[in-house]
Amino acid sequence: MQRFSPFQNVMEYMQAPPSSSQGNILCCTCGVPIPPNPANMCVSCLRTQVDISEGIPKQVSVHFCRQCERYLQPPGTWVQCALESRELLALCLKKLKSSMAKVRLIDAGFLWTEPHSKRIKIKLTIQKEVMNGAILQQVFVVEFVIQAQMCEDCHRVEAKDFWKAVVQVRQKTVHKKTFYYLEQLILKHKLHQNTVRIKEIHEGIDFYYASKQHAQKMVDFLQCTVPCRSKTSQRLISHDVHSNTYNYKSTFSVEIVPVCKDNVVCLSPRLAQSLGNMGQVCVCIRVTSSIHLIDPNTLQIAEVDGNTYWRHPFNSLCSPRQLEEFIVMDIDIIRDQRLGAGAGLKSNKHTLAEVWVQKTSEMDSNHQYHCRTFLGHLLNIGDLVLGFDFANANINDEFLNKMNPHHVPDVVLIKKSYDRMKRMKNRVWKLRELDRERDATDTDDERQYNEFLEDLEEDEMLRKNVNIFRDVSKIPVESDTDDDGAPRISLAEMLEDLSLDDATGGEGADMMTD
Repeated sequence: MQRFSPFQNVMEYMQAPPSSSQGNILCCTCGVPIPPNPANMCVSCLRTQVDISEGIPKQVSVHFCRQCERYLQPPGTWVQCALESRELLALCLKKLKSSMAKVRLIDAGFLWTEPHSKRIKIKLTIQKEVMNGAILQQVFVVEFVIQAQMCEDCHRVEAKDFWKAVVQVRQKTVHKKTFYYLEQLILKHKLHQNTVRIKEIHEGIDFYYASKQHAQKMVDFLQCTVPCRSKTSQRLISHDVHSNTYNYKSTFSVEIVPVCKDNVVCLSPRLAQSLGNMGQVCVCIRVTSSIHLIDPNTLQIAEVDGNTYWRHPFNSLCSPRQLEEFIVMDIDIIRDQRLGAGAGLKSNKHTLAEVWVQKTSEMDSNHQYHCRTFLGHLLNIGDLVLGFDFANANINDEFLNKMNPHHVPDVVLIKKSYDRMKRMKNRVWKLRELDRERDATDTDDERQYNEFLEDLEEDEMLRKNVNIFRDVSKIPVESDTDDDGAPRISLAEMLEDLSLDDATGGEGADMMTD
């Protein structure tokens, strides 16, 4: 590396360059012959008489927050800067702006320092007019010492009890499929970055924020992604009578519709008629910004948004634990099914079929059930399928009890059953999770999470809004289907799970943590 003197001076003259016949003069101080110049002094003597860098500090402090890796830009702004970047150079020069008012800045650049030294060195080149109009140029080094200081935002995060707004998301169901899907949407759109604290509780999750605006942004996001309704309340914390300012804590209560994927529901007659005269007993095949329903008898589909649901509410008739395993004894595909007048849309992704099934727990008997299903494109004789047994269930539902018993099916088939252990073994992808406070995870939560992962494998439309990462700890398999026909996610749909370094880079991270 080329070394230089901190007092490397260069004389520049105001008059035209001397001709070849011009003679020398003697320095007025030391008497050395020199070319004529406005100061009549040699460079060495002028250096002893004038120091244009006087008043400019040679060592300055810069405050850095280790938690969020931002620098303090006075008076109270924290900015993200990488080492040896233009942003960091501008921040450092602003520290010297007041002291450099009488000089002209010509050049500025970084000098290399050890990443862990907590030092930033900048070489400055300045000019100033001195005696009798002579312009003196000088190069010197300013050292910036990095001092650790926690910013206000990180103070609030570390305090954990400091919050001004909380978003309470609730869903009154026994399954968390909708919450798992909502978690992936939040991670994909990075809505969790402004949270002070995330706490998982029974039937929901709480998001704490340091500002009401960030909480309102989360509520708007929830209303656009899942069918829900919200309420707002606030509590007065303090009041300054002199300045007439108020300090409130706001609470946003968001209630998601109590219907999850694979739930069997019974619609009210008025709602079923408004959706195209579809059957009252339907199956929920997907929950996104609206509830997607399908009639297992006609393949008629409909979407119910949040506003429609709260005007005509309906409940789930069964929970995932109540699903029983059936074996397909016979199947007959129904073709050219015609809908009645005023009917709505019909699903093109499903196939209507009549099936005869028998419970796997009753294989010693000859009792079989006959029903219609929308899974005709997946089922074959001998396949296992999960369904809800209406014939032997005790259901207390307002709309179901008023239905004609002949219109209530004996069995409603929900989805095809695969070997769960084999699917978990062959799964070569994973999902990210929110960093939140939670109680001890029980076995039921693990089962529900595995069911959500299976739903992603089976539903291509559902996983379009989810970031799926390749699990490097498992060996990927190129085939899209397993030996038993279980759906799988192809490698083309997976993302690489990258661990992004901080803005300063790998070596910069060591400097900030030492």
